Amino acid sequence: MSVTRETVAKIASLARIRMDEPALDRMVPELNAILDWVEQLGEVDTSGVEPMTAVIPNHQRLRDDVIDADPLTGGGIREAVLANAPAAEHGFFGVPKVIE
Repeated sequence: MSVTRETVAKIASLARIRMDEPALDRMVPELNAILDWVEQLGEVDTSGVEPMTAVIPNHQRLRDDVIDADPLTGGGIREAVLANAPAAEHGFFGVPKVIE
């Protein structure tokens, strides 16, 4: 795939980038070099490489999600929480209707 001067002008227009004539002429070979490099990447055999999300191994740094880990906030206190609600219906907060 080859980029022409008209293509660069259209891309600049879509990106709302003002480019003068010499800048358009300088950008054509740069974009063509980038596209050639991307085509070279497509030629690499990656059939034996597993998909990955990062180059280095990532580990979850957060605590385990344990239900009832904290007696004050761990759950099982629905009635105590709903006691503060202005309107409770069927074990949930009652709220005014907002859609007509």
